[in-house]
Amino acid sequence: MLKRTVLSLPMLALAMAAGTGFAQTPEAPKSAESLKFYKLEFVVKEVEGGKVLNARSYSMTAAVDAKDSASIRAGSKIPVMMSSGGFNYIDVGVNIDCRAIREVQRDLALFVAAEVSSLPSEPAAPATIGAPTTPTVRQNRWSSSIIVPVKKPTLIFSSDDLASKRQMQLELTATPVM
Repeated sequence: MLKRTVLSLPMLALAMAAGTGFAQTPEAPKSAESLKFYKLEFVVKEVEGGKVLNARSYSMTAAVDAKDSASIRAGSKIPVMMSSGGFNYIDVGVNIDCRAIREVQRDLALFVAAEVSSLPSEPAAPATIGAPTTPTVRQNRWSSSIIVPVKKPTLIFSSDDLASKRQMQLELTATPVM
């Protein structure tokens, strides 16, 4: 009888532990009132020798623990003449996507994908005289899961320009919305 009781107690504990995993109720969807929001301010900087040559700001408000993502799209469509005589358009500008936003202790964790593309200040020369010019597009792409301190500007991405001594940087400041 004692052996049966000793063997039964671990089995009973296992059954109870397994049962609690299945007895949980699904999490109710969060209402807009229960979500916490952050203002995400991105600054794209073009830097040379430690000096900021150009800076552009882009901001959005995004919810923590929301199922959806947040995006910024700013730019232009540039016409490019095709060999057939028609035009094709390419997008040039800034695209920033954020998802999986969550609070981790006093910081904010999120996945950021960013693309910054531009045309050089001097247009490319045509391959032959009288031929249409084909623009050279400078492009920087980044994507990563990151963690940033709240209310502090943080450099999240940086890359060197292959054609110059310049550097493209992306900075993020996350501020709670009250």
